[in-house]
Amino acid sequence: MRIFWELTKTSLQRHLTYRAATIAGLVTNFFFGILRAAIFVALYDQQAEVGGLSLQGAITFAALAQAFIGYLSLFSWFELMNSVYTGDISSDLLKPMNYFAFWLAQDLGRALVNLLLRGLVLMAGYALIFDLIWPKSILQMLAVLVAIAFSWLLSFAWRFLINLSALWTPNARGILRFFFVFSWFFSGFLMPLRLYPDWVQSISRFTPFPHMLNSVVEIYLNMLSGPEVLLTLLAQLLWATILIAAGQFVLRAGVRRLVILGG
Repeated sequence: MRIFWELTKTSLQRHLTYRAATIAGLVTNFFFGILRAAIFVALYDQQAEVGGLSLQGAITFAALAQAFIGYLSLFSWFELMNSVYTGDISSDLLKPMNYFAFWLAQDLGRALVNLLLRGLVLMAGYALIFDLIWPKSILQMLAVLVAIAFSWLLSFAWRFLINLSALWTPNARGILRFFFVFSWFFSGFLMPLRLYPDWVQSISRFTPFPHMLNSVVEIYLNMLSGPEVLLTLLAQLLWATILIAAGQFVLRAGVRRLVILGG
């Protein structure tokens, strides 16, 4: 565990040095968040709610979605893929810790920096412009924090798994981009899942993607009752476990055929 936390601390310190990139990402996320809020205002057109979601809830949903972009690496994450193509994976596999845990620790440091410096700051900026919804009790806030932690674990397990496609192809970037776009749709990032047709919502329930973002926001907005919150948290943990196991299986299969030239 000590190695894990040392790697996390090193990753956190490294990402803290990218202040210009952090500020640029924050400004970009905030700008597009304002545009998304404007779209929701036009969509509702004086209606009290759509799909069981109020306008205030939709705007809060948009704010949270933008705040989680950096935290969950919703747009891209190619670090593991790049390590395969550069050959760095050879030394990474020899490190005195599990390969998944090695990348998990580094991603935790990156995620914490983005959550604190981009996510929280963006929500504060949004609150200056819009009347957002906030958790109403300590118990709800605790559920939100647990859901946020599980969403990151689930997101990383998914990103780790799809990055392993680099072990089978000389350029996996197109494959990864396809899966990232696919996840935007079913995670609720593009639009709250409650605003989609029923058949889309039904399909999404058989995927892990809603539990990366949509479920977290619904817990935050208090749209789920007590038992539903518990079941949602368990579903997040279950999907994370499944994807971690799948990643270990794919990793073992990929390493058996891995050939590294040069040196």
